[in-house]
Amino acid sequence: MSSLNGAPVDTHAPGHADSTHITREGFQITTRKLPILKAGPIEDMTKKLGIAPPEMIFGDNFARIEHAPSGWRVDFNAFDALDRVDKTGDSMLKVSYSKEWQQNRQKQFEDIKEVVKPFDWSYSTDYKGTTVDSPAFEPTRTPIPLELLKRPDPIQFFDDVMLYEDELADNGIAMLSCKLRVMPARLLLLSRFFLRLDDVLIRIRDTRVYVEFATGEVIREYTAREEKYEVVRKKLAGSREDTLALMRDPNRLAEHIPVVEKSLEKVVLK
Repeated sequence: MSSLNGAPVDTHAPGHADSTHITREGFQITTRKLPILKAGPIEDMTKKLGIAPPEMIFGDNFARIEHAPSGWRVDFNAFDALDRVDKTGDSMLKVSYSKEWQQNRQKQFEDIKEVVKPFDWSYSTDYKGTTVDSPAFEPTRTPIPLELLKRPDPIQFFDDVMLYEDELADNGIAMLSCKLRVMPARLLLLSRFFLRLDDVLIRIRDTRVYVEFATGEVIREYTAREEKYEVVRKKLAGSREDTLALMRDPNRLAEHIPVVEKSLEKVVLK
């Protein structure tokens, strides 16, 4: 990907700090966090996407891992993630207020013809990152080595990057964020889409990218979880903790929601 929100990825908004990065054994890890997009860039993004964007869109933010010796790179950014949202309306959640939500959102963009059509207003995405063509990931059975990640190694770099968020007309939340931590010998990136549609559905889609610096091994794991809202609520009802608070915590929810899709890929960089 050569640009974010129409601007080169290496640029930054006037008055804001440069991107933050760290380099380890040929790998450069970079993050950038800037304010929510303003009206002009939002309109431009809307025209390019063909759908109304979420309420809070951080179109200039990104997280990136690149390997200079091989030219390999993976980026996580809002535009490419939203471009994976269903624009046909085929997967649109059929709930009572969906039509009202869509009409209200279209009024905000009534001068943009491309937007007046159905789309998945939950902003659900199966985004796994934007990669260069070569070398490419290939299917593998090699899992991410969790035992190595559990070691108390010092964290040399950490960042939490928000890409987009929407409160779904006060009926829940849809959000995509990216967390990244770098240890001396390895790193782990977690890109998480979290959807809680009150009284309807809970959906968590995680993309994890693991890198072992010494070997150049990169493993990408994608896991999708989904369950009806009421089923999860009943599972948590016996907990001594506040059920409502738990229903807002994807880390706690994940252990109570079944996996509906999973894939593993690997590439070795030299």
